[in-house]
Formats: sequence, C-alpha cells, structure tokens
Amino acid sequence: MVSRADRGPLSEWLWTVDHYLLAAFMLLMIGGVVLSFAASPPVAERLGVESFFFVKKQATFLLPSMAVMLGLSLMTPRLIRRAALFLLIGALVLLVATLFVGFEVKGGRRWIDLGITTLQPSEFLKPAFVVIVAFLLSESGRRREVPGALLSALLFAISSALLIAQPDFGQTMLMGLAFGALFFINGMPWAVIIVLAVLGVVGMGSAYLFLPHVTSRINRFLDPESGDTFQVDTAREAFLSGGWFGKGPGEGVVKRILPDSHTDFVFSVVAEEFGIIVCMLLVAVFAFIILRGLRNAARDQDAFARLATSGLVVLFGLQAMINLMVNLNLVPAKGMTLPFISYGGSSTISTAITAGFILALTRRKPQPKHSESVIISRVSPSSLMQPGIR
Repeated sequence: MVSRADRGPLSEWLWTVDHYLLAAFMLLMIGGVVLSFAASPPVAERLGVESFFFVKKQATFLLPSMAVMLGLSLMTPRLIRRAALFLLIGALVLLVATLFVGFEVKGGRRWIDLGITTLQPSEFLKPAFVVIVAFLLSESGRRREVPGALLSALLFAISSALLIAQPDFGQTMLMGLAFGALFFINGMPWAVIIVLAVLGVVGMGSAYLFLPHVTSRINRFLDPESGDTFQVDTAREAFLSGGWFGKGPGEGVVKRILPDSHTDFVFSVVAEEFGIIVCMLLVAVFAFIILRGLRNAARDQDAFARLATSGLVVLFGLQAMINLMVNLNLVPAKGMTLPFISYGGSSTISTAITAGFILALTRRKPQPKHSESVIISRVSPSSLMQPGIR
C-alpha cells in the first residue's frame, strides 16, 4: 500500500488521478483486444493471412498504449503543453511528408510505411491540436496582447489544408467540430461562433461539390438506390441478426461478408455476436467518460486545463459518436475508428495519448497545508494576554 504521507511522484499520482476515468479507459483498451477475436478473423481469412493475425497485432499495441497513457497521466499541465507542442510539430512535418512518400489506400494517401508497421500522422495531430488551441485561447484570456483566436484559426487552416490534400475529409470535419467547441466553451461572442458555423457549412458544401468520394457517400446516404450501399446494409443486417443477446462469441455469420469488420464496423460485429445489451453497455462506458470528463473540466479553476480537458473529451466523444452513427446508418459512411475498440496501431496509440492528456489534466490539484495558519489567524493578540493562554 502507498501511504498518503508519501509525497513521491507515483504516490501523488495514485491519490490524485481520477480512478473511475482510468478504469473506464483501461476497460476499453482490454475490450478492444477481446472483441478483436470476434471481428478480425474473417478479414484475415479474406486477405490470406493467419486467422489471428490482427488479434496479435492489436495485442502488441496494448502494452505500449497503456504505457503511453499512464506515462502522460503523470505529467503536469506545463509538461502536457510541451509534449503537445512537440507532437504537433512532428505530426505536421509527417503530414507534409505523407503527400510525397506516403502510400495510397482506397483513394487516400494517409499512411507512411515504417517497415515493421505503418503510421497515420493525422491521428497524432488531433490531440496535440486541441491542447495547443486550448493553450492559445487561455493565454489570450489572461494576456490581451496574445492573439489566441487568430493563431488558433491559422493553425486550423494549415492543418485542414494538409488533411484535405490527402484527402481526409472525415478527420478535417472532426477537428473542425472540436475547434468550434473550444471557441464556444471559451465564451467567444456569438458573432464569431456564427461566422465559424457559416464557414463550416461552406466547407462541407465545397467538399460535396468538389470531392467525388464525399459526393458519392452523401448521395448514397440520401438515396440508397443511387449507388452501392453494401457495407451499411450488411451492418444493419448484423444488428438484426444478433438481436438482444447475440448469437454467441464466434457464431456470427454476417460478419464474414462485412468489409472492414475489424475497423469501421466493429460495433456491428459486437451487435451480432454479443447482442444489443452489450452494445448498450459499451455505449454507456463511452458516455461515462464523456460526462465525467466534462464534469471534471467544469470544476477546474485553471482556464487552460478546463479548455484542454473539454476539447479532448469532445474530440474523444465525437469520434466515438460518428463511428456508432455510421454503423447504425444515421450519417453517411466515413472511415472513423471506434476509440480503443477498432483495430489500428496509430488510432490506438493516438487515443492513448488523448486519454493520458485527459487523466493528467483532471488530476486533483494538491491543496496547500494552511491549517496551522488558520489556527494562528484565529488567535488574536489580545487573547494571548488572557490568563490560561500560553
């Protein structure tokens, strides 16, 4: 047991970290590996590799992800800002490099081949971007001479341009929503928020008009007869096949013909094999993280920690929500992973960074020991002259 009197870094972390958030993140991490046993073998068989190929790879990411999350959760807000800055610079450099040396998958040049694995720089850009924008906005509130809003907008424009060049409209939209949420939480005037909303609508309209794959996906969502809707139709069939309690682990049939069942549509596999009940429990874990994270942020007196935590929680929640809604055919199909549950090394490590940042920023701030000063202040000089006072 670690004593509260022990003031070492590990002891301080143990008594200040939010244990409920930590447990929820760990549950999702372990759940991702467990659920990969159900979702990934059919994909491995179609690709001609060993059945548990993706399970093993997902398991190899588990310990590094936990190490990243726990390591970052030990940091102070100042160290978090520095880490986010280095991560942001590195991600932007790699995004530029991806345009020249990246390889193309399904029409997008978003990955860099590192030999032993592949890297998707846009995944690491997201948490770093949120933290740096939160810092800029909080600094502009503290020092009026800092143009936080302008610098944030410039950073978002650069990041969006690099993402659209890949093209990766989904990540651009996700970052845009998190960016707008930070401005809203920071108390920006309604005029600025309206301008941002208009720019967002214009951006989505432009993507629909000028990006063929975006046009195709939106058209298929609005009019299923206009194109191929095999993925979303199969995902819906998996939900219907599983019912309330599912067919049982390994007994799924629809998953065998569901493309991307281990990544974008893993939630549908969960529905078929484990049922709607387990799906609701999984959604409840995500909802708990979002609500508790926002509650902790609202109680924080530090402007940077409040903004950064809120932005990171919104980023985490929006990504989960988009994936779940795609599986339920509530929004147009988009390649968005379910945090910690979907297969993917870059996605898992990036989500661990987000979780580590959240845990670090939501740690209870140590209270100064002022009990002795309070006792002294309550004893007036005149009372010291009274009999009985020594």
